[in-house]
Amino acid sequence: MSSASNSLEVQQAFAEYDRRVIINNVKVGCWIGMSLMPAGVILDYFVYREEVAYFFKLRLLCSLLIAIFWIVVDSSIGRRHSRILGVVLAMFPSFFISWMIFITEGAQSPYYAGLNLVLLVIGFVLYWTLVESLIAVSMVMLMYIVACALHGYISTLAFANNLYFLALTGVIVVTGSFVHSRWRFREFALRYELDKSKKTLEEQNTALETANRQIKEAESQLVQAEKLASLGRMSAGIIHEINNPLNFVKTGLYTLKNKGKHLAPEQQADYADIVKDVEDGFNRVMNIVSSLRGFTHHDDEMREKFLVADLVEASLRFVSHEWSNTIRLEKHLLAGQTFYANKNKLIQVCLNLLENSLDALKAKQFAEG
Repeated sequence: MSSASNSLEVQQAFAEYDRRVIINNVKVGCWIGMSLMPAGVILDYFVYREEVAYFFKLRLLCSLLIAIFWIVVDSSIGRRHSRILGVVLAMFPSFFISWMIFITEGAQSPYYAGLNLVLLVIGFVLYWTLVESLIAVSMVMLMYIVACALHGYISTLAFANNLYFLALTGVIVVTGSFVHSRWRFREFALRYELDKSKKTLEEQNTALETANRQIKEAESQLVQAEKLASLGRMSAGIIHEINNPLNFVKTGLYTLKNKGKHLAPEQQADYADIVKDVEDGFNRVMNIVSSLRGFTHHDDEMREKFLVADLVEASLRFVSHEWSNTIRLEKHLLAGQTFYANKNKLIQVCLNLLENSLDALKAKQFAEG
């Protein structure tokens, strides 16, 4: 038997399991005893007809005592002393059969065979250990010897014959109980280790699934971080290339505004609208450049106060090229609501949410299309 089978943990688990099995089997033994003892009146009628009434009372008394014992078995006392229950149960029919032997023919009585049946039935129904088997067999044989001795006359041949077969039955019961108890423990230990390994494997599989899910989430975050990093790298070149033309545009706008004063009054209104449109476009480009500069030159620890609306607008500008005609965005923002935090980090959070939402909508459209 492996060292794992002999571990204290396995032994304790087997003891608890064995206790439940023993109690259930003792209950079965009680039902067998309560049923078979009264049924023996049929044998009494043919063997000791003059004692039928008396023997029937003894059999009913034995069944009654077994019924009371069944109640004890099901109590807290029985659960605490489960190992001794089987031995005690065997004593009830053994005592009454020995009493019948005593008041009839002693060693000449054929009822000694009933003691063999007690040992065999109880030995097969209950799970006895070596010690319990020895105690039970010894007690049964002692009862038989005392019954024959008290009867007063012992036929040496009959007594030796009966005692010999009782002893053989006892050897069979003791040996079988010993082998069976070892086999039961070995089987339980193997099953216990198998269940334990299965549980460990299930826990490892669960941990592996969790790790795989975390890896996928990390990969998704890395992809998004790489997108933002690429955007930052491109921003530096874009800002440099755009800033110079913007300076010229700004100077030109200033000049155009001044030139408009010299136009005819009827032309100034149209001219001012055109300059205003150009200035609005210029300011929009400046906002985009400012947002890109935030990704290229940002301080992760810097906090500032800013409007939530500005945060949303800055985030939307970076993904505006990904809108499709089938996607509509609605903004419901409280006027004047502000944050005090690192703006760039919050923009990155908003971008992640927007990118994930766009990817999900595109996937849904592709599936439906």
